[in-house]
Amino acid sequence: MTTWTDAHCHLQERYLSGDPAVVQSVSDTLARARAGGVGTIIVVGTDAVTSREAMALAQAESTPDVALYATVGLHPHDALSGLDEVAALARRGDSRLVGVGECGLDYYYEHSPREIQKRVFADQIQLAHELHLALVIHARDAWSDLFDILDAEGTPERTVIHCFTGGPNEAAECLRRGADISVAGVVTFKNAHDLRDAVLTVPLDRLHVETDSPFLAPVPYRGTTNEPAYVADVGTFIAALRGEDLDEFAAATRTNTARLFALPR
Repeated sequence: MTTWTDAHCHLQERYLSGDPAVVQSVSDTLARARAGGVGTIIVVGTDAVTSREAMALAQAESTPDVALYATVGLHPHDALSGLDEVAALARRGDSRLVGVGECGLDYYYEHSPREIQKRVFADQIQLAHELHLALVIHARDAWSDLFDILDAEGTPERTVIHCFTGGPNEAAECLRRGADISVAGVVTFKNAHDLRDAVLTVPLDRLHVETDSPFLAPVPYRGTTNEPAYVADVGTFIAALRGEDLDEFAAATRTNTARLFALPR
């Protein structure tokens, strides 16, 4: 069976229990992931609560069959809540902690003022530098400011643009700054022409696959609750798009994500 890594997902209680129709047991979700060939999952924090939950899940649910690792971060939607508690979690040095983020800029929804988003993003870049952790970036409708901040703060050596939705030009600018590209189920949507064009330009050794579950389920599951098992569908679609051998593509993305997050061999 082809083995996959889900480079970005959310398994925390907040995301899985908000709607009684989609309540999921983490153990059941992980069993389906294992059955689908997923061997490693990165559980991503977006504020203090979900960051704590990500670390707890990585400690409690990781098994020899499916290894879980965590990131801690403050999403731009929640930038007003302040970074102190997230930064304290990051500095705690948990053995399953592998990254800072999800952080960045979101000018589509603008749930937080732009200036606060920019300041909190810059602070998390510096936190990743300080702790030598990977940086996980959220970018939506904010490319110019995103690039300006990365240039000013310095892109950490291990950085990824998660759920990349730009086109070839944005991909080139990310790569030029040393950031990797991670692609979610959006690539399977029929109107994602620019994204598919961008995916064709990314060197194989800079590419990752993710679900961003429980959001953005890929075709043919679009409109349902996403989960890590579906990373195989994302990866299979991208390998076919790029004309690459499926097992070789899966192995390359596993290697890339292990390098990005400095996962144990």
